[in-house]
Amino acid sequence: MRKKIALIGSTGSIGRQVINVVNRYPERFEIVAIAANTGGELFQRQMAEQKPAFAALRAEGETPQGIPANTRFARGEGAFEEACAYPSADVVFVAVTGFAGLKAALCAIGAKKDIALANKECLVAGGNLVMPAAEAAGVRVLPVDSEHSALWQCLSFDRNAPFSKLILTASGGALRDVPLEKLPDMTAKDALAHPNWDMGAKITVDCATMLNKGFEVIEAMHLYNAPLEKIEVVMHRESIVHSMVAFEDGAVLAQMSYPSMELPIQLALTYPERLRANAAPLDFAKLSALHFSAPDPVRYPCFTLALECAKQGGDMPCALNAAGEVAVQAFLRGQIKYTQIAEIIERTLERTVRRNAESYALLEETDGAARALARSLLP
Repeated sequence: MRKKIALIGSTGSIGRQVINVVNRYPERFEIVAIAANTGGELFQRQMAEQKPAFAALRAEGETPQGIPANTRFARGEGAFEEACAYPSADVVFVAVTGFAGLKAALCAIGAKKDIALANKECLVAGGNLVMPAAEAAGVRVLPVDSEHSALWQCLSFDRNAPFSKLILTASGGALRDVPLEKLPDMTAKDALAHPNWDMGAKITVDCATMLNKGFEVIEAMHLYNAPLEKIEVVMHRESIVHSMVAFEDGAVLAQMSYPSMELPIQLALTYPERLRANAAPLDFAKLSALHFSAPDPVRYPCFTLALECAKQGGDMPCALNAAGEVAVQAFLRGQIKYTQIAEIIERTLERTVRRNAESYALLEETDGAARALARSLLP
């Protein structure tokens, strides 16, 4: 029997790669629902190729062309929520970007669906809601981020397994070798030229600032019930070791592969089975060296801000994410300088009063307030 997937965020980088995996193993997987924000030619092509039972666009607008005969189409917030909790889906693949991932995950969990989680903001903003809800509903949260998939594998697919330390690796992003005094002059094109990974624009800039790695620390705290002091981040420019787990006896297990998001995407769908993926086998004879070092707080102030929010907890990580989204989009538009991303986030957080993350409604308020504040700080 084929595993049925509701794919939320089908047109993004991760969504497109999920479809690659489905097309690689059509006898094993079937996409029964897809959802995106605004649609476009790619969404229409995905409908035509996958022929899902349900297709949804979150934004209001006209009905797209070329809807397959057996596909039901709808638009709006209600349609998005329906796709996230689609009745016949075995797993909801949360590949949508931004704060929307939190609603997608909560809808899926409310419908008692396993979630394959590729959205960082979901746990960053609402991990205090998502993980208890998943446990109460008896559903699995399957990590898709390369780092969290690596930790999951090193823990023998048991997120509750004991460990001494979780060690997340960071490539340092596209600007890791740029002299500090030249960082204010870096353009969006510069920041998007990641040396190892091909990802969406927002996450690629977050890799350059290492805000992304701060997000992953917060995710790890929720996914593995880990205190901040048991999580370490090391720079690893080759992106071969995707993360490591240290154990009480001194042993360290690492998950290694050439950079490919399709490997963790596929594993989340085939777990515990492993199937051939698109990743080439590692050729150790050609790996001249693997390098590790500590992060530079001067080069990566966003990472430091994220760790501070992790310490504060409550809704501060939610405010961090909201300010980050506003600042990065402004940078991508050429509205602010690269170094102003951290400045806008910091000034937003300084003006945010911490509250306990008790409900989705409260987090929505925090998200909206932080976005408005960050926008007011833009030139």
